[in-house]
Order: sequence, then structure tokens, then C-alpha cells
Amino acid sequence: MPLGAGDSTHCVRVNGRVFEAAAARRQHRERCDLFHAALAVSLDGQLFTIEMAPAWGTDAPDRGVVCEGPVGLHRLGRSRFFRYEVRRWRDGVIPDAAEAVDSPQRLSADPAMAQQVLDLAPSFPTATWGRDEQRAGDMWNSNSLVAWLLARSGHDMDTIGPPEHGRAPGWLAGLVVAARSGRT
Repeated sequence: MPLGAGDSTHCVRVNGRVFEAAAARRQHRERCDLFHAALAVSLDGQLFTIEMAPAWGTDAPDRGVVCEGPVGLHRLGRSRFFRYEVRRWRDGVIPDAAEAVDSPQRLSADPAMAQQVLDLAPSFPTATWGRDEQRAGDMWNSNSLVAWLLARSGHDMDTIGPPEHGRAPGWLAGLVVAARSGRT
């Protein structure tokens, strides 16, 4: 989904554009459109969404939180306002899915791979969002989650990526960390 999709204040979209302009300038390349990823997993007639979202975003008791991590600085993670949740949410909703580009993309029809993705979600490494604590050369965020889950579950990562002329910051970090731990 485009970064900032569904953000009525346009805050995420504007800050993303500023971030990408600075990154492109620093890396001597053209600006790209920024995207963030989430997963929908269908298994045995049930639909699950897997996403990373702010811990303060909803109080729905059945939102499927499987792990949490800090945002910005590790110490700030003590506050709900500086924590993210990884949700493996049965019948969950990805709020900005209607604005998705080039998707949904079916990545596999293999039930074993779908189960593997669901099983791996609670073991996602909860590094600090927006930082490179994993020393992977990229920040940790929702794209890291999706890339890590897909790589660890054996998906062909050479065929998966953002839309043309797009970039998914954090994707590389998920791939690097997944490769370090090997495929399960």
C-alpha cells in the first residue's frame, strides 16, 4: 500500500516524502514512491491478517497481538504511545487495503506455507521500529515483518517486491535477518 494510505491528516504521507527525498539525495538516486506491506493469509476457510500497527491504534480485544516492540528508542517502548504490535488477526482488517497498488498478490497456494507464516509471526524479532539495531543496513518496520515472514516460510523472495518505481524501506532488513537465522 502507498505509505500514508488511509491517513486523513496526511502526516505519514508528508513525512514519508520528506524522508524519501533526503534518502534519495544521500544515496544519489531518484526519489521513489514509498510502500508498506501487510499480509492476508487464507487457510482452511479462515482469513488472517498479519500487520504491524501502533499499540495505541485500537483497543479491540480480539486483534490477535502476538508480540510488541518499541518505536524510535528502546526506552520509549515502555509507553503504549511508543510501541508497535504485530497482529495475527483472524478476520482482521487492513484499514488501507482499498488503496493498495498491484495487489493483492497471491504468493502461494500451499497450505503448509500459509501455516508456516502464521506460526512464525509470534517469533518475529521485535527490534526498535525505525532503527537498524539488527545491523542489516535498513530500518526495522512493517516491511521488515512481511519480508521476514515470507523469507522464513520459504517463499521465493526474488519474485516479491514493491511496485515498479517503488521502494519499501525496511524490506531489506527483514531479508537480512531472515537469512541469518535460516529457513525453518
